[in-house]
Amino acid sequence: QVQLVESGGGLVQPGGSLRLSCAASGSIFSINVMAWFRQAPGKEREFVATITWNSGSTYCADSVKGRFNISRDNAKNTVYLQMNNLKPEDAAVYYCAAKRSGSFRSPYDYWGQGTQVTVSS
Repeated sequence: QVQLVESGGGLVQPGGSLRLSCAASGSIFSINVMAWFRQAPGKEREFVATITWNSGSTYCADSVKGRFNISRDNAKNTVYLQMNNLKPEDAAVYYCAAKRSGSFRSPYDYWGQGTQVTVSS
């Protein structure tokens, strides 16, 4: 079993920055890929970014490339999402996810509870 706990959400003005954290615990040795997703009210869940746990290889969605950065701290078993130049359309509940498979199309096995990001003046 793996537990994921997100933190760092809050209110930020457009153009501001925020860093989200996802702390993993439990059977973390089973994790291959970790990711961030987001879901705004009335919209479908949207992929944001992934990072391979062992290699550190990253991939970001086109909508956030150049503004967001995903990284990890192996010593702390934590993945971060650094969000810069935030826009109102970035407002959503952000979820951390992890999966044991390295396949791009395989489903995620574990999900955090989500953290709210609000972008408003």
